Amino acid sequence: MPASRSGRALAAQPAKAVAPTDAIRQHRLAALLADMVPGARIIRVSQHQPSQTWPSPYTRAYDERGQPIRLNRTQCVAAARWVIRAFSEANWDEAHDLDLTSGTLQSAAGACAPSDGGR
Repeated sequence: MPASRSGRALAAQPAKAVAPTDAIRQHRLAALLADMVPGARIIRVSQHQPSQTWPSPYTRAYDERGQPIRLNRTQCVAAARWVIRAFSEANWDEAHDLDLTSGTLQSAAGACAPSDGGR
């Protein structure tokens, strides 16, 4: 350790912890999910898996054209849990979409329109 003018060693000072804001956390989460699911643009999260009648974290991923991306069970459950914990204030009785480019979460109710401009 470097010595001070008095000849005694300087004591280590604790580093100042900077608390990340919610926006920083949400962008970090979006970046992690984009790494976990390559090619994904939207992650849709709900607490109701279509094949079950009881609540269960569930995720679907979509690319930039709105085409579904296949997820394995681990990706599906882990992504859903991460998003639900990061956005705990959201009403999880309905599905929500996380945009991986901006890190914003919105209700999936209005996002169900066909992407091809048809009916």
